[in-house]
Amino acid sequence: MKRLLVLISVLISLSAFASDRDTSSVFHRIGVDVRPGALTKHHDFFRGENALGKPLKADASFHLKYSFCFPSNTLLGRLYPTAYQGVGLAAYTFGNPDEIGNPVALYVFQGARIADLGHNLSLDYEWNFGVSMGWRPYDPPSKNGTNTFNSVVGTKVNAYMNAGLFLSWHPSESWTVSAGLDLTHFSNGDTTFPNTGVNSIGARFGVTRSFAGRPFVSGNSHYGRRRPAIWFVERLTLDIIPYGAWNEEFVSYEDKEYHVDGKFAVAGLHVNPLCSVLFPWLSVGPSLDIQYNEGMNIQNHIAGVNNATDEIRFYRPSFLEQFAVGLSVRAELQMPVFALNFGVGHNVIYKGEELGGIYSVLTLKTFVSKKCFLNVGLKMSSRECSNNLMLGLGWRIGN
Repeated sequence: MKRLLVLISVLISLSAFASDRDTSSVFHRIGVDVRPGALTKHHDFFRGENALGKPLKADASFHLKYSFCFPSNTLLGRLYPTAYQGVGLAAYTFGNPDEIGNPVALYVFQGARIADLGHNLSLDYEWNFGVSMGWRPYDPPSKNGTNTFNSVVGTKVNAYMNAGLFLSWHPSESWTVSAGLDLTHFSNGDTTFPNTGVNSIGARFGVTRSFAGRPFVSGNSHYGRRRPAIWFVERLTLDIIPYGAWNEEFVSYEDKEYHVDGKFAVAGLHVNPLCSVLFPWLSVGPSLDIQYNEGMNIQNHIAGVNNATDEIRFYRPSFLEQFAVGLSVRAELQMPVFALNFGVGHNVIYKGEELGGIYSVLTLKTFVSKKCFLNVGLKMSSRECSNNLMLGLGWRIGN
């Protein structure tokens, strides 16, 4: 997770500077959020099998946020008149600091208007993505650990993901008051076990102060008309994204689960053409997904167990059992500086049970120039054994 922390820290730093070439100024905003939530009880630890001996029901967080938006005399301001983006700092509590900790999250975020609902009232969305630090990880009994109940968090640093949908009221051109719903997920992407994750569903209440007097504006963007002969070409792009990561594996042998010692390398490539058909902020297209995962299908090559150390031994699978080529359908939310890409696919070339089934991909692209972007993502499989991070640098060809 140290590499993930460094990469996302760079992402946060660059987000304050990456912008279109014709943007000479921005509008600044400062805000605070209070977000109470309810923890999902997807693990026995949250249902009461902990040192407290009672269920963990609730969480709460306080957020301090800086953001900026582009003025209407710039290209990005005309295309995305209500979009804002920035960096945030949050403090979380789960009511059990001795076993989970009170983590602090550092993240980038972006939001925009979905619909105008009336005079100075709108329906908005916002996403957050970053890192959270200060967790109390699992400490196994085999190492004479003291934090043995917490088998849900395996690292001191975890990824932080959040999405919110809320109503915003603008009593003046400088103030915004918001209230709505909130979803939060903490995970390390299976880089270290255990990793069942921490999930929360709750509410959010916020107040934002805008400087330079940016008024409440319409949510309609101005895409501009194109000549029919070149309409398709001008809205077509091609993203090429090599990536790498690492993860850990669990295997089952003789009715017992074993944690495989060591890290397994992951490497891959996405080739993803996209076309924005109706709106500048939405693109769709297919993707060719190529991946090599060193930890795949080791379940089928177990050699035995070292009884002295209780360590599982296995033979290395063939390359074809760790390599797969898939096809997915992608949709991308393209906004200033950032783009969110989501896809669902299936491997068409693979060998072994663990590479079969449907997979989904969620990535955040941070553009450091018009053509180059940082890529941080998560690949999730219908089979729990093949989740992994995707950390890379991408290149965009086309407009």
